[in-house]
Amino acid sequence: MRTLKTPGVGRTVAKVLIFATIIFIIFLFLPWQQNIRGKGKLTALNPMNRPQQVQSAIAGRIIEWHIVEGQFVTVGDTILTITEIKDKYFDPNLVMRIEEQLDAKKNAAEAKNNKILALRRQVAALRDALKAKSSQAQNKLRQASLKLEADSLEFVAEKVNYDNAKSVFERNKNRYDAGNITLTKFQEIENKFQMGAAKVLKAENEWLQRKADLANANLEFASIDADYADKISKAQSDLNETIASLNETQGEISKMENELANILVRQSQYQLIAPQSGYVVQAMKAGIGETIKEGDAVATILPKSTDIAFEMYVKAMDIPLIREGRKVRVEFDGWPALQFSGWPNASVGTFGGEVAIIDRVQSKNGMFRIIVKPDPDEDNWPQLLRMGSAAKGWVMLNNVPIWYEIWRNMNGFPPTIYEDIEGIERLAKDDKK
Repeated sequence: MRTLKTPGVGRTVAKVLIFATIIFIIFLFLPWQQNIRGKGKLTALNPMNRPQQVQSAIAGRIIEWHIVEGQFVTVGDTILTITEIKDKYFDPNLVMRIEEQLDAKKNAAEAKNNKILALRRQVAALRDALKAKSSQAQNKLRQASLKLEADSLEFVAEKVNYDNAKSVFERNKNRYDAGNITLTKFQEIENKFQMGAAKVLKAENEWLQRKADLANANLEFASIDADYADKISKAQSDLNETIASLNETQGEISKMENELANILVRQSQYQLIAPQSGYVVQAMKAGIGETIKEGDAVATILPKSTDIAFEMYVKAMDIPLIREGRKVRVEFDGWPALQFSGWPNASVGTFGGEVAIIDRVQSKNGMFRIIVKPDPDEDNWPQLLRMGSAAKGWVMLNNVPIWYEIWRNMNGFPPTIYEDIEGIERLAKDDKK
């Protein structure tokens, strides 16, 4: 029996295994903070503080660089100078020539404006003359009508006198033939009768003359409107033609002013200036004489700012578990760290952050982007971090037992957030609002 007893080494191993098993079982019930892993790079929270390209608004040829790569520039500093490559702008006196053309057009417009004023005065004078002539013709027509009426009455009166004289002549002729009156008396009566006939003829001629004068007055009165209407129409036509020419000239003036302004603005684009203060980190064009097109980038500027954030990409299945304000642990490349994702308090060399922005659409890599900003309640992020540096992140979720986390990962289940269902409901309400 002594030879069959368990060796001491075996008993020791058994005790160690039993102790380890007990420790492992206890370990399985320790709390583990679930998290969502992601990778990304450093960026700026404010878009204006991210690296930006300096682009040329016009096409040109580089004639001088005023900076070197890595140099710090302030807003308004000249980066490079270009010159024209389009033959339309080769003339060094182009602005002066356009200004001369513009002055000539303005003088022409002023002359046309004076002509318009003169034509308007001419039209007004013709209308006043028409009124005067019409009034004069009406008076003349009225006078002719009155004269015709007077001559008509005189003609009627002379005819009555003639008829009376004729009756007297015929009676006295019979008396003369009978020898009752003398020849002298009869000749006197005959003379009066002939004078009456002459007066009737004269009155009739004057009456006919007055009728002709009245007809002429009517014709003259009718022709005045036609004559002056033709003159006024011609003057009005000249006026409208001049106004149209003036409008066309003013359009040309506006076009030339626009062209002059564009040229002045274009000349101001010969100097590419820094849009904000920062470091010139890369020059896309090199040398002297190289041509660039409109919109070509010539350099990249990294703004000088303490604004820094972590651009992190996570899977689509994890996005519903993340909301703004969630705590994040960040590990920067090149910065020594020891990270226990489930025990953030035991991690060394990582820094705290919180979710600031969650994109609502997928990125090109099929993942969703979130922006993490520094946690104000923890240590500041290192000052030596560079924009664009790679980093890892863990979005911290709820605490669960280790055995549950092992079981979840073995089955490929997503992290659980049932303990924070109230927070999810609040998030859903905020989205609806």
